[in-house]
Amino acid sequence: MNETTEGTPVAIRDDAVRSGNYVQSLIQKLEADVAARKQPRRDLRPLLHTAAALAVLLVSFELGARSVDGAGWTGRLQTSDQLRSLQGRAEALQGQVDFQRMQLDRLERVQSLSSKYGIGADLALAIDETSRAEGVDPSLAFEMVRVESDFNAHAVSPVGAVGYTQLMPATARLLMPGITREQLFDRDINLRLGFRFLRTLINHYDGDVRLALLAYNRGPNTVDHLLAGGQDPGNGYAQLILGRAHPLLDR
Repeated sequence: MNETTEGTPVAIRDDAVRSGNYVQSLIQKLEADVAARKQPRRDLRPLLHTAAALAVLLVSFELGARSVDGAGWTGRLQTSDQLRSLQGRAEALQGQVDFQRMQLDRLERVQSLSSKYGIGADLALAIDETSRAEGVDPSLAFEMVRVESDFNAHAVSPVGAVGYTQLMPATARLLMPGITREQLFDRDINLRLGFRFLRTLINHYDGDVRLALLAYNRGPNTVDHLLAGGQDPGNGYAQLILGRAHPLLDR
């Protein structure tokens, strides 16, 4: 038989001890598991606090920086506006200066032409500006008017050519239907139509100014006919103009 202690068999006591220890170990394990579950794997609260503190610090710094720089930022905007305003004024003044310089150059050019040809400044200005508007070289225009009419507004040729540019009324009506002979004595009309006719002839002869001048004097039909027959239509007229207006000479 097994020995007993205080009336309890030893074998039973050992089993109970082993059983109690096992249960106790289970209880401890369970408590450890529960404690582990209660404890976060990683405590993020310190990190969150740090992040929040950094965010507040950054926001405060940004606001402080803007507050400190506020006056300077506004000042720069005001300075920029003032600079743009001054630039606008400077450009406007430059435009006025350029316009005045252009006007001065124009007056000096007109004065020079008036003196060169012995004509009034108003006529010199009209010839210069009208020829430019019609696409004719002013130097060519002045020489043509000189040769055609000697700057005489009332000049009439034996064949009926009229005014400064000695334009035939029939030719004028092609350029301005309905125009009368009397209207051709108007300075501006005569100059405009005469230079327009010359420009038309220059285009017709592909930019050959010599042939255009000959056609102006002799008529385009005559020049075309002579050219078609292999003849030179030159008669000395173009030389009178080109010899002084350009280095080209009529041959």
